[in-house]
Amino acid sequence: MVRIIPMASSIRPSLSSLRSAASEGPSRFAISSHNSCRALSLLHLGSAVTQSPLFGLKASKLLSGDGNKIAVSAAGNMAQASTAAAQESVLEWVKKDKRRMLHVVYRVGDLDRTIKFYTECLGMKLLRKRDIPEERYTNAFLGYGPEDSHFVIELTYNYGVDRYDIGAGFGHFGIAVEDVTKTVDLIKAKGGKVTREPGHVKGGKTVIAFIEDPDGYKFELLERGPTPEPLCQVMLRVGDLEHAINFYEKAYGMELLRTRDNPEYKYTIAIMGYGPEDKNAVMELTYNYGVTEYDKGNAYAQIAIGTDDVYKTAEAIRLSGGKITREPGPLPGINTKITACLDPDGWKTVFVDNIDFLKELE
Repeated sequence: MVRIIPMASSIRPSLSSLRSAASEGPSRFAISSHNSCRALSLLHLGSAVTQSPLFGLKASKLLSGDGNKIAVSAAGNMAQASTAAAQESVLEWVKKDKRRMLHVVYRVGDLDRTIKFYTECLGMKLLRKRDIPEERYTNAFLGYGPEDSHFVIELTYNYGVDRYDIGAGFGHFGIAVEDVTKTVDLIKAKGGKVTREPGHVKGGKTVIAFIEDPDGYKFELLERGPTPEPLCQVMLRVGDLEHAINFYEKAYGMELLRTRDNPEYKYTIAIMGYGPEDKNAVMELTYNYGVTEYDKGNAYAQIAIGTDDVYKTAEAIRLSGGKITREPGPLPGINTKITACLDPDGWKTVFVDNIDFLKELE
C-alpha cells in the first residue's frame, strides 16, 4: 500500500551563535560620527572666521550648534542603518537555517480507536506514547518512519473529551500511496469512510481519493511512486494567499514550490516546503475566491518545525509581522527550547531546537 524509501536524518545539528550586529554598532558609530562631524564643523568655522573678521562670536556659536545637530543626525542615521543591517541579517539567516517539518498535532476523542485506524487502514506505525496524568492528557506519535528523519503525527487525547470541532479552516492531510484504488478497497473493508472515490484530480492527471478518520479528519490519498515521505502534506485554508506566501517565505524560510489556479472551481493553491514535494512533507495553502476568514474550531492544533536557534527564529517572525505566542526558551522539566507563533491567518506553529529534539527522542 505505502512503499517507503529509507531516508537519512535531515537534521544535522550545529550550535548557532547569538551574535547581534545591533548590540555593538550604534554607540560606537555615534561617538566616531560625533567627533568627525564636530571636527568638520570646527574646520569650517576656522576658515570662516579667518576670512571675515566681522563674523564674530555669535556666528561661531551658531555654526558650532549646527555641527552638533549634524553629529546627532549622523549618529541616528548610523544607528538606523545598523539596526536595518541586523534585521536583514536575521532574515538571511532564516534561509540558511536547518529546518524540517517534524510533526503535526491535533486532538482526538478516542486514542485507541484512532491508533487502530491509522495502523490497520493507513499502514502507519505507532512510534511511541506518553501519558501526562498531572495535566490529564496522552500523546501518541504515528508515522511511516523514525521521528528523527520523518514527518509524523502527534495525536493528543485530553482526559474525558470525546469530541472536537474541526472547523472550516483545516483542509486535510495528504498520504502518498502507490495504488489509490487498492488502498481505498482496504479502508472500505476495515469499515472506513470514503468521501471521494478514486479518480483524477479536477483539472489534473494525478489519481486521488478522500477518506475520513473516526474523528472526521480528511485524508487525501495521492497516487505516487515510492517516496521517503508518505505522510506528505498538510492543507490549510488562508484568506490572503499572497500575504501568506510572503510570510511563510520570510518567517518560516519555506520555498514556494508551485502554485495552481483553478478559476472554474474558484480556488488557488500554493505548495510550500523545505524541499521537493515528492521527497518532503509540504504545506498546501488554499485560497477560496472571496473568502477571507475561517472558523478554525478546536481540533487541529499546530505544526512543529525544527530550527537551529529558536531565539533568532522568534526575531525573524516578529520582523515578518507574525505574533509570538510563546517567547523562546526551554520548556519546564525537559529543557527543550521552543518558541510558538501565529501566522497572518491565526494558524499556530511551534519551532523546536534541533539538538534538544534529538535528545528528547533518546
